Amino acid sequence: MIEIKNVSTSYVKGQKIIDKMNLKIEDKTIFGFIGPNGAGKTTTLEMITGVLQIDEGDILIDGKSIKKDPIEAKKLFGFVPDSPDMFEKLTGIEYLNFIGDIYKVNPKQRLEIVEKLSRELNIYNHLKERIQSYSHGMKQKLLIISVLLYNPKNWILDEPMTGLDPQASYILKELMKEHARKGNTVFFSTHVLEVAEKICDKIAVINKGKIIYTGSIENLKEQVKNDASLEESFLELIDRKKE
Repeated sequence: MIEIKNVSTSYVKGQKIIDKMNLKIEDKTIFGFIGPNGAGKTTTLEMITGVLQIDEGDILIDGKSIKKDPIEAKKLFGFVPDSPDMFEKLTGIEYLNFIGDIYKVNPKQRLEIVEKLSRELNIYNHLKERIQSYSHGMKQKLLIISVLLYNPKNWILDEPMTGLDPQASYILKELMKEHARKGNTVFFSTHVLEVAEKICDKIAVINKGKIIYTGSIENLKEQVKNDASLEESFLELIDRKKE
């Protein structure tokens, strides 16, 4: 479970980027985070993961505060950022072994997971190549494998489908569903509303640093009109907030 409690942050003094945000992402849930460009999606995810400082409030990962107990909190999630920046002088397998060593993954288990996922995601034959030679999509696949390698309870994914081919996108969506079915949490941001509509149990809509809707997709549609798509409902909700 991820709990965001009355959180605010600002890049410029006095100018709130995230303003008094409250959000709870329950276990057994795929939770989508959607909003326009610049709304605060990546900022929120980076606060949850401790990349950005929280000015006010707190964020709890399974009860552990990212402010007060950051090391313990960080053991409880895996993060795939929107920009797959890694140690590019390493080979793919060196990077995965580095992550496996940090999280003390059993060598036999590590080998099995790496081989299975790298074959499924079609980068097995590139694992001995340096990461600097990888395409954006290949780097994204490597990051996904590195998170699944140590199987954290909470997955935090920022635009995880970006750069993935259709087969890899399908595999990732199935992995997300399986992870939630096992009682875990998946929290991901996306611009691809069709993906959110198909796999999310709940969504939150953010605009200008504020949560303007939280709940099921069905309830959001009912607020607009029952036969609307998620895309139509989202655009209508954003337009209403401009008025």
